[in-house]
Amino acid sequence: MVVALYGKRFSSEYTEGVSKLVDELVRRGIQIVVYERFFPFLSQTISLPSTVQIFKKGDDLSKMNFLLSIGGDGTLLDTATHVRDSKVPVLGINTGRLGFLSNVDLNQVSEAVEALINGNYSLDHRSLIAVRCDQVDLGPFPYALNELTLLNKDRNSMISIHAYINEAFMTTYWADGLIVATPTGSTAYSLSCGGPIVTPDSNNLILNPIAPHNLNVRPMVISHTNKVTLRAEGRSDHFLLTLDSRSFDIDSTATIELSRASFEISLINLEGQNFFKTIRHKLGWGLDKRN
Repeated sequence: MVVALYGKRFSSEYTEGVSKLVDELVRRGIQIVVYERFFPFLSQTISLPSTVQIFKKGDDLSKMNFLLSIGGDGTLLDTATHVRDSKVPVLGINTGRLGFLSNVDLNQVSEAVEALINGNYSLDHRSLIAVRCDQVDLGPFPYALNELTLLNKDRNSMISIHAYINEAFMTTYWADGLIVATPTGSTAYSLSCGGPIVTPDSNNLILNPIAPHNLNVRPMVISHTNKVTLRAEGRSDHFLLTLDSRSFDIDSTATIELSRASFEISLINLEGQNFFKTIRHKLGWGLDKRN
């Protein structure tokens, strides 16, 4: 079995847990492959076996059995740019804060490794947004697992965003920006802007304006089979387009087209984990301080 490790720097409080994770993998005879930019930090922080190998951005990961993301949700989102369409299942080990996606705590690593070996897990197949911009090269991975946002770079004024669904004009948003979120992204930026929580298998997109001036315009849920086209204009000719954590400068001549990607990212749920349990735990649903 071959397991890839992807991550970023983590604080010293997590060192013992990450070291235990690596020890568990070694004890089980699992080949470890570490992302090249994570390797220098990890090798200086914990003891790594001499058999550890390196993978680089752009490498084909299809021969990996699993990829373990060590960090928060942002780190796990970044793994999509490496996994791409390889179908390698991803398990999030949380060394961040809230952890909707990276929902395995370090005190669970022994059980997690055991579950991976024995196949005691299920897969959540998460859809992505495919993005095309006629003005800007969006790089080798023009996709978003959480959301696309179109934002005003000049915070002193609103922008107008013209939205079309399957070529039919829907509306113009007067706002600070617009979020187009996947079901995965419904618990991220969109949620903080008043958007709905939708289940991962909902097969939809959420269009959610950021601080809209026309207050009767509310978040809208559409089928992910639709093609969305966006154009922006404002006092400034320059806008910010983001795909998860990756950002691009565009101007008012740009046309942005969104559709569902032809592949999905598979996230691992250990036994006893599911979407509803995660949001109850992370959002504190049902908690009563009187008890």
